[in-house]
Amino acid sequence: MRTIVISDIHGCYDEFNTMLEKVDYRPPEDQLLLLGDYVDRGLRSKEVVDQVIKLHEQAGAVVLKGNHDDMMIKALLEENARYQYHWLSNGGSQTLLSYCGEAITGDIMEPEVFQAAKTYILEHYRHHLDFLQSLPLYHEGEMHIFVHAGTNPAYADWKAQPEDDFMWIREAFYHHPTGLGKTVVFGHTPTFHLHHTGEVWFSPHGDKIGIDGACAYGHRLLCLEIGDQGEYITHAVPHAANEWPEDSPLEMESTEL
Repeated sequence: MRTIVISDIHGCYDEFNTMLEKVDYRPPEDQLLLLGDYVDRGLRSKEVVDQVIKLHEQAGAVVLKGNHDDMMIKALLEENARYQYHWLSNGGSQTLLSYCGEAITGDIMEPEVFQAAKTYILEHYRHHLDFLQSLPLYHEGEMHIFVHAGTNPAYADWKAQPEDDFMWIREAFYHHPTGLGKTVVFGHTPTFHLHHTGEVWFSPHGDKIGIDGACAYGHRLLCLEIGDQGEYITHAVPHAANEWPEDSPLEMESTEL
């Protein structure tokens, strides 16, 4: 069985479907693993989440939670203005527009407009939030660990690390050997921050593979295909607008809110 791994779709619905076609994804012969961040920045987050739910329920796709999915959940399910600001400052406004369309008018950063959008989503798409909230933080196979951001080498038992590390960790993970004996496949950090190209990143330590191609910034959606014999094949789909900005800032780091 092939394993097909994709991360950081970020509302790039067309590119996601193009990738599934490019790799000739065929359930149940193939196992699809999605490593989180289905929403924010891209224009079609609602459609992406709809499709991810169907892929999970109908095709058995393994679906993990990313930090942007978690930010959306906290902003919409908790009454905390700081959660709301944190999400909107990291691409949440595009997600609100995707869900609400013309049902909401005005500046989405204004509290009353945000509350109206929040009410609309809770009334019409609460099942999306419940789905995202229920997602696991990692998936472990015989040879690989799949996670959104990474594992923290400071913990002898990586499963006991703080939940935020699964979704937010960066340098402490990718600058140091994991010592786990399994290869960690992750997204979250764009690969051009890891080796200055948009290709899939294979760590020189041999213990990590980064697959976030920063599609929502106008770069590419990446895919790692793991064959029956453990061989790796990489795939890339360019952003539909074919825009290649010079820089793509990382999101604001998680803080205690």
